[in-house]
Order: sequence, then C-alpha cells, then structure tokens
Amino acid sequence: MAAVTSSETAKVTLPGDEQILITREFDAPRHLVYKAWTTPELVKRWWSGNRGEMTIAEIDLRVGGAWRYVMVTDGGFEVAFHGEYREIVPNERIVSTEVYEGMPEGEALNIVTFTDKDGRTTLTVLVQHASKEARDAHINSGMETGMQEGMDLLEQVAVSLR
Repeated sequence: MAAVTSSETAKVTLPGDEQILITREFDAPRHLVYKAWTTPELVKRWWSGNRGEMTIAEIDLRVGGAWRYVMVTDGGFEVAFHGEYREIVPNERIVSTEVYEGMPEGEALNIVTFTDKDGRTTLTVLVQHASKEARDAHINSGMETGMQEGMDLLEQVAVSLR
C-alpha cells in the first residue's frame, strides 16, 4: 500500500447548503499556479492526484469554450468530467460549469480565484451545486482525499515552472 503523501493543507468548508469551498495557499506566484491550472500538459501532471492516470485534458480556455478531463483510476475505472467556461480573467478568476459524466444531471458551477500576496498564491474554489443533496453526494464521493493529493501535485508543478 502506497504511503499517503497528502499534506492536507487545503481547507474544505461548507459555507452554504449547496456550496463547497476549497482554499489552499501555494508557494508559487499566481501566474504560475494559473498556468498549471489551465495548460493541458500541466493539468495531466496533477489533476488525478495519486489516484490513476489522466488520459484526456482538453481545455478551450475562452468564454463559451469547453473543457474535459478523463482519468483511469488505479483500479481500471474511467472517470470523466466536462464543463463550459463562463468567465475568464487571466491569472485571477475562472468561472465554469462542471459535470461528472457518471451523473450528468448534477451540474455544478465552479468559481476559481487566484490571489497573489508576496509571491505566494491563495487559490479558492467555490463549488455551487443545485441542491444540498448534490453537494452532499459530491462531499461523500471521497473527493477530498484525491483533491488534497492533486493540490499538493499542483503546487509541485507550479513551483517547477519558476
């Protein structure tokens, strides 16, 4: 069994019945965290955490553009997500929809902000679900462990771009 490498430094809170808020600070300037978040080859290095291999990272980074991520878990199970970009402020903010393809009726809205302070970046991801049930299903999916690993890898990727 592999050692858990997560630093668990991302904070997950539930500010509203339909919301999940993820906050994490990175030891990298915001333009590098943004680049790692929005560049397909870089997303492939962190998004799946240590849970499997990312086989597809498609990003059409423009308002109205689409994104799609597919990974094959270590157990051989394929997991896919897609969405559409609604708002993009380079290096500052991305608003997009997110649909887990295994539950296509459960579209969420993600508001991602990148805040720079003294060469460090605070990333916040506010996930807005349509209902408390959808939010709870997301939380109970085990998303937090993989997300923590992914955030640790995201930091490694952003730091490597210096």
